[in-house]
Amino acid sequence: MSWIDWVVLFGTLISIVVYGVWKTRGDKDIDSYLRGGDDVKWWAIGLSIMATQASAITFLSTPGQAYTEGMGFVQFYFGLPVAMIIISVFFLPIYYKLKVYTAYEYLETRFDVKTRMLAAFIFLVQRGLAAGITIYAPSIILSSLLDWDLRATNIIIGVLVIIYTVSGGTKAVTQTQKTQMAVMMGGMILAGILVLNALPSGVNMNDALSVAGKMGKLNVVDFTFDLKNKYSFWSGMTGAVFLFLSYFGTDQSQVQRYLSGKTLSESRLGLMMNGLLKVPMQFIILFIGVMVFVFYQYNQPPIFFNETLKEQVYETDRADDFRAYEDEYSEIFAEKLAAVEGLNEAVRTGDELTIEQAKTEVNALQAKSDELRSRAITLVGEAVEGSETKDTDYIFMDFVQKNMPIGIVGLLFAVIFSAAMSSTSSELNALGSTTTIDFYKRGVKKDGDDNHYLRYSKLFTLGWGILAIIVASTLSLFDNLIEAVNLIGSLFYPTVLGIFIVAFFFKKIRSNAVFMGAILSQITIIITHYLNTIGEAGPFTMGFLWYNAFGCILVVLFSYLFNLVKPEKPLEA
Repeated sequence: MSWIDWVVLFGTLISIVVYGVWKTRGDKDIDSYLRGGDDVKWWAIGLSIMATQASAITFLSTPGQAYTEGMGFVQFYFGLPVAMIIISVFFLPIYYKLKVYTAYEYLETRFDVKTRMLAAFIFLVQRGLAAGITIYAPSIILSSLLDWDLRATNIIIGVLVIIYTVSGGTKAVTQTQKTQMAVMMGGMILAGILVLNALPSGVNMNDALSVAGKMGKLNVVDFTFDLKNKYSFWSGMTGAVFLFLSYFGTDQSQVQRYLSGKTLSESRLGLMMNGLLKVPMQFIILFIGVMVFVFYQYNQPPIFFNETLKEQVYETDRADDFRAYEDEYSEIFAEKLAAVEGLNEAVRTGDELTIEQAKTEVNALQAKSDELRSRAITLVGEAVEGSETKDTDYIFMDFVQKNMPIGIVGLLFAVIFSAAMSSTSSELNALGSTTTIDFYKRGVKKDGDDNHYLRYSKLFTLGWGILAIIVASTLSLFDNLIEAVNLIGSLFYPTVLGIFIVAFFFKKIRSNAVFMGAILSQITIIITHYLNTIGEAGPFTMGFLWYNAFGCILVVLFSYLFNLVKPEKPLEA
């Protein structure tokens, strides 16, 4: 990167940290620290919710996923507006009525302390792991692209987040996320415009869309019903709805965002803003990935996108084999380029037979190119023992470094860092709050004053931040970062959501029954995932998004059965 890019990158990051600390100077009470002072406007709540979910993984993995698999991932978000409506109607009024700091306080009122502690503990385990991944995921990519030490990158991201999150709590998180969201979406929209501008002069938007469509990258909706299919209309409207209900309705990192609202109506509007804007936002990011794919139909892409690892291959005894693959890859690209240009010409003339023939030729060459690329990736793994060869998450930023103007490269790196900071700050803020309210205040020291709990909230937030950096420094890369986060959520969220569903809608089921039902459900989900992983799940084989519906229903079913076997006296309504 040029010096201008470095100035843009570090200038943006330092400004965000300073802004967060400055905006929360003088805030000394626990209510302001944990709930932001209850005066946040709906649009700020909406931006904070979106920024919490839009981690660096979103901007690294999503374009790469669109490059390789097309637009189908957008279906994951189809159920989000439905989930926002349900949360606004059923969850929010209860939280506001009880004036809770965390979602899990309600469970003690409805059930008992052990059920509250179980849900809070599952949250701490799941979100504690996710916080490490949220730091690690961009760090491993950025450290390679910028030629930085991985642990140093983890520490830089972690320390920047810790400074303003520990200093200002919820209010600092909300204030900085407004700026971060502007940087993230402004940078990505600008990147999309520049990607289109980078296409050859004779290729217009219609040509680009035609190529993308004929090559199967605009597969926005898939109505095929198959439990093994991770992303379809049906998984988005069922399994994903349950995941979003869990995440936005019971995960403290999100609940804390909208509990800071000035009124119930402000919080509802913030949730609905997220429900309405998130799908277009993801569509834009995926579309940018598809346009990068189209760009590489006219400009030869690398056979392997992790340049740092590729340089290591060149230094091994497999270097000649790898270069042979690259030469063959170039030959196939030259053939495919001619075929793509022929496809464009056929589309312009409108001859359906010629279009179909050109489409078949282009896709055959693309399949040949993909197969060769797969062999090259396998060779990389053999040549550099112990290396992570999955390069999907490098595609977008590799394109940015090689093709974006000076200044824009630094801005887009700032987008990735900002996204990592925004989601991590929410996670640390929620982990500190839950530890303070649900464990320390409830079980350790019940008679502390306001300053005591404020001090310990900051200490717990700092502790979780240090732990997240340690976890980030010991992780190994998942195949796809955005799937890794959703997988972890799908393993743990269903149990917590099931507890809340029983609490809201099954008034006769009491604490012991739901406690046992939740534990049995969590064990069943983990066993099911293990069997899916080794291919032995049989009729229970399913994509991980389905775990959310499956696990939640299991909690309700097991709780109902336990309640039948040993009923408890219901509480008065």
